[in-house]
Amino acid sequence: EPSPHLPAPKDVEIYSYNFQSLLRWSPVLVENGSVLYTAHYRTRSFEEWSGMGCAQSPRTQCEFPPQIRRRRWTILLRVRAELGPLTSAWVHTPPFVAERNTTLGPPKVNSVSASPDSLLISVSPPFTPETGDILHYDVSYWENTTSPTEKKLSESKTLFQIGNLKESTLYCFSIQVQLKIYSGHLEGQQSAPECHRTALS
Repeated sequence: EPSPHLPAPKDVEIYSYNFQSLLRWSPVLVENGSVLYTAHYRTRSFEEWSGMGCAQSPRTQCEFPPQIRRRRWTILLRVRAELGPLTSAWVHTPPFVAERNTTLGPPKVNSVSASPDSLLISVSPPFTPETGDILHYDVSYWENTTSPTEKKLSESKTLFQIGNLKESTLYCFSIQVQLKIYSGHLEGQQSAPECHRTALS
């Protein structure tokens, strides 16, 4: 029976970055004793709750177990506080679908090599792609002047070139990744701008 005396966890949320997801919440504070937490999951298609590997744990977060790290599954989670024989009410999360609800970070820029009229850029995606993933890299670039005009290009390879540049000129660029998903695409965060000078011919 949930006890009216033991408050339920607050600020319960799913934090998901690059498809790595965890459930987290604020600690429940009581006068004496240490509160433990139990978290469960279920999928939209299955009514039964299962343990997440976080039962009677003192930690205020719980990582998704491998069996529910599926991008398109609808996942429901719940957590409660426990103190000796007392248990709080369960707190439920809204339905979570990683493919829609995760945050994609910026791609990693591995190397930039400059020639007089171009920059050759090598990047890697912010997460490990699954088979069949279609990724695009949206590149914004501009000449580093007082009134820069931004140009854009979209690339599907991890090695690509920004061409038609002036020699011995400083250019800056920022890149974000787009993952094609069932319902359109998921846009990642922009990388921090990087500036490189083209070579002298």
